[in-house]
Amino acid sequence: MPYGVFSNFAKYPIKLKGKIWPTTEHYFQAQKFADTPHEESMRQVKTAAEVAKAGRDRSLPLRQDWEAVKEQVMTEALLAKFTQHPQLKKVLLDTKNAVLVEHTSNDKYWADGGDGTGLNRLGHLLMQLRTTLREDAEQKSATKG
Repeated sequence: MPYGVFSNFAKYPIKLKGKIWPTTEHYFQAQKFADTPHEESMRQVKTAAEVAKAGRDRSLPLRQDWEAVKEQVMTEALLAKFTQHPQLKKVLLDTKNAVLVEHTSNDKYWADGGDGTGLNRLGHLLMQLRTTLREDAEQKSATKG
């Protein structure tokens, strides 16, 4: 599936906060515990599936502003992924104006809930990023001409 690269579990490392994160999922989950030892321990988790599970462990002290900043954190991760991996940027831009949907039944916030009733926030953020990247490319093209 060509769009599997859009998944936060896809193995495309990103560099943020002066460190290499194995996946955007690693970065996202770790930021729930920013500036604590748990942040680094999340970065070290072997797989994206494991870090997703670890990040949902509510016995760990979730940062107080998490609900307010989680979309900003996801946006940072996506921007890093799609600008640090030019081939992914091309895949995203090649979707033109298609509606992007994270289709899974286990998530009604980031995905469509499997039945379209979810918020699909990941899809929306990817579409916003696509627009931003397209506008940046057009602006660079216009200044060269």
